[in-house]
Amino acid sequence: MKLFQKLVAAPAIISIATGFAVNAAEINSTDLSDYSNSNNLVSLDNFKSDTLFPGDWAYDSLKDLTNSPKFNGKSVSRLEAAAELNNLIAGGEGLMNGAALNRLSDELGSELAIMKGRVDGLEARINGIEAGSFSETTTMSGSVGFLIGATDSASGKTGANNNDTVQFEYSLGIDLNSSFTGDDKLNIGIVTGNGLTNVGADKTGLDWGESEDNVLTVNDVNYTFPVGAWTIAVGDSMDASKTWPNACSMNNMVDNLGDCGAANSVDLSGDVSFSAATGFGDGWELGIGASGGDGTGLFTEQSSDAYGLAVGYETDAYGFTAAYSDKDTASYYGLTAYYSPEGLPATISGGFEFGTPEGTGEDTTQWAFGISSGLGEGKLSANVGTNGQMKDSTTDVYAYDLSYEYPINDSMSVTPFVYVSEIAGSDNTTGAGAFVSFSF
Repeated sequence: MKLFQKLVAAPAIISIATGFAVNAAEINSTDLSDYSNSNNLVSLDNFKSDTLFPGDWAYDSLKDLTNSPKFNGKSVSRLEAAAELNNLIAGGEGLMNGAALNRLSDELGSELAIMKGRVDGLEARINGIEAGSFSETTTMSGSVGFLIGATDSASGKTGANNNDTVQFEYSLGIDLNSSFTGDDKLNIGIVTGNGLTNVGADKTGLDWGESEDNVLTVNDVNYTFPVGAWTIAVGDSMDASKTWPNACSMNNMVDNLGDCGAANSVDLSGDVSFSAATGFGDGWELGIGASGGDGTGLFTEQSSDAYGLAVGYETDAYGFTAAYSDKDTASYYGLTAYYSPEGLPATISGGFEFGTPEGTGEDTTQWAFGISSGLGEGKLSANVGTNGQMKDSTTDVYAYDLSYEYPINDSMSVTPFVYVSEIAGSDNTTGAGAFVSFSF
């Protein structure tokens, strides 16, 4: 018999054995509170208010009770004594004679009633929690990042027009994942933050974080499921490249160095999107996708559709991804790759992207290169690249960042960093700061 079953049955057992009916409703609430909040220890020196003497029924009975295997002669609370007594009654273990059981049942009747009330209350709480809990197939994960840093503007302005700034920013991301068959996944992504939007070649501000004006925003709702050898994803605010291969391992602090310099081809964003990927042996993978933007839907006359595909190959030591995307404004061709030299605790990543606009617009290029290496308990990373897309007629803007990620524990890390944005013919923009992240 389970413990709570024994406890629930105790009043009836006691009533039959002693003629003393125990009912939680008959116990004074103040007395119950006093019992439940006290440390009233039961010992051979003081059982009730009376002094016990060898040969007394309570002395001998209590000695048998406290010498049970559970307590081994130690002093116990009255509630603990009542629990052990209930076990003896329900289990018929025969450590005490019938008369002793009856008299101790009478003596500890209040505690037995308290225990029954506690069990009933616990069962009610458990039922309430279970009724209001998430499905066992739903999980939540998230991350929070805090950044404090300062920049020295490239503009060279002074006084009231000085663009130098000290920033404190945060970014919050939450992912809710549910599965209905074990092979599928419903994902809801929620983000917020207060990152600056005035970043770039000739502007101040650290190029980092979510710029959501402190408003929670659903930035990804998608459903992923298998169809034969394919993994299919459909959703709103979802990247069309969600299921694609992406051989990039850069650990960058400047946003525009992300995706190894191939953000328009390898990372195809959109509003309403479709994404699919399949492997075809020995590390090879193919991805296709389509997105509609501007809130006009997908595959309509008004929609701004984008299409793309990617082919990738990955091993533990190296990998690459070749991607193509076709947007209303331009077509993009991108290549990303990583390499981990044997015997060295380092990973080299890089990429290049070429864009050809529709009509008479100018071609664009962008690239990025980075290396990450284990150093002590943390990871040192250095990256360089163009700070976004560069047109043929414009001066390239180069970004450099250097950071060291140090893990405090499995869920927390701190990353000090420095970065430089270099513009030909102008003063550089420099910045430094520290980034603290938490995952849960």
